[in-house]
Amino acid sequence: MKPFRIAIPQDDLDELKGRLRRTRWARQLPGGWSRGVPVDYLRELATYWADGFDWRAQEAKLNAFDQFVTEIDGQPIHFLHVRSPEPHALPLIITHSWPNSIAEFLRVIGPLTDPRAHGLDPSVAFHVVAPSLPGFAFSQFPEPADERPWSVARVAETWAELMARLGYERYGAHGNDAGALVTPQLAVLDSEHVVGSLITSGLGVPTGDPAEFEGAGEEELAALGEMAAMWAGGSGYGPYLAARPQTLAHGFTDSPVAQLAYLVERFKEFDGWSADEPIDRDLLLTNASLYWLTGTGGSSSWTYYEGAAGMPIDQRVVPTGVTHGGPPVMRRIAERKNDLVYWGDAHSPSHMVAMAAPEPLVSGIRTFFGEKIS
Repeated sequence: MKPFRIAIPQDDLDELKGRLRRTRWARQLPGGWSRGVPVDYLRELATYWADGFDWRAQEAKLNAFDQFVTEIDGQPIHFLHVRSPEPHALPLIITHSWPNSIAEFLRVIGPLTDPRAHGLDPSVAFHVVAPSLPGFAFSQFPEPADERPWSVARVAETWAELMARLGYERYGAHGNDAGALVTPQLAVLDSEHVVGSLITSGLGVPTGDPAEFEGAGEEELAALGEMAAMWAGGSGYGPYLAARPQTLAHGFTDSPVAQLAYLVERFKEFDGWSADEPIDRDLLLTNASLYWLTGTGGSSSWTYYEGAAGMPIDQRVVPTGVTHGGPPVMRRIAERKNDLVYWGDAHSPSHMVAMAAPEPLVSGIRTFFGEKIS
């Protein structure tokens, strides 16, 4: 394992600013957000990225955490490894979402690893391991790229090997979105060492079996209907990424505005096209900068073109928890196929919960591993 420190060359930052200032802007189509990211919105955000955003400040925040790179199964794996000052701390591997990065966890690592410094009970603390998913940011695919599919199971195998190399024989696992797919898979694959699998959401999604709705009230059914309506239709990004990721990769790699527009649209679509900005603008642009500066917009889409996107697997071998659970009917569905010991009622204005609402997430992690898993 080699120590790693982010040090983006100044020439790369200057080039980014130059490209942003030379953007050839599209004409605005009618329909506002229904046609995609509006020109005025994107222009204002890109202007701030070029002239107001301080990458060096964000780089320093990331570099405040110990980082390493190791090679597993032919793939360079970059990860944060932040040890707690509390001697009894539980090792915890946390897996970020798509299209996101380790920047997703900037606001939760401190409270998890050093709760005493954040006014929390130090009896529950964690040694945090936060890897960059293969093909994301500094876990860049080698060239030529490995032809073997990067399935969720292969990532889980990689994470298990990473935790073994770090010497952790007993650890917890948490993830959001893509990370929520990896986490229960890791629990099944390494059940001898994983003490608990905690995800933000994804369990209990109805399959259409009428038996799943037995006992559901009108309010529950209405809540499920709202969820289904929000996810119906959409931009159709998933099928396109599964079929033609290389085509999009050209735009992501040549135009920072194309990359930014794509990321913004995903966040907006996931959040129900909210008019408010639930995520701090600097944090949003830190994520966009990591994609642009590492040229990983295309390779980060493997969850779609490898057919790995979907819902988390059900499993009973390791205790399971959900921090942002849906209506009770979803909990009942999840309980049928999982050893469900925790169903949190946390709420977040964004699908990227660690970015938008870190405190409830930290609370859920502490409750699950501190009270439910001991």
